[in-house]
Amino acid sequence: MFTQSQFCCLVAEDQALIGMALEATLEDAGVAVAGPFPSCRDALAWVEDHTPEFAIVDYKLKDGPCTELARALLARNVPVIIYSGYPHGDDLPAEFRGLPWLEKPTARADLLAAVAQVVPSISERVPHPLP
Repeated sequence: MFTQSQFCCLVAEDQALIGMALEATLEDAGVAVAGPFPSCRDALAWVEDHTPEFAIVDYKLKDGPCTELARALLARNVPVIIYSGYPHGDDLPAEFRGLPWLEKPTARADLLAAVAQVVPSISERVPHPLP
């Protein structure tokens, strides 16, 4: 769980090992993690009562594309990073075209750089500054 002084990242990832790796990377950087949620439904249920500072979301979860989850987060001005095995293509919904898109696997440094890009103030508040 996390404290009020920590940034919170929602992680939506249906592959358990990848979700655990994301969680470990973020926690090592001083970021609290909500999840990993394996489905849009599970993540949306959490979002009903919480608003994270940012989110890392797999494009395709157990119950399909993360479109509804991403829209709900973006409506709350929550930055979203897509972390997917699918390439970023022109056939994506318009909301996804401007989002940071990391293809799996991604180096830890690249993931943390994307986090610092979408939440620049995070480097000031985490115990282990991001790149």
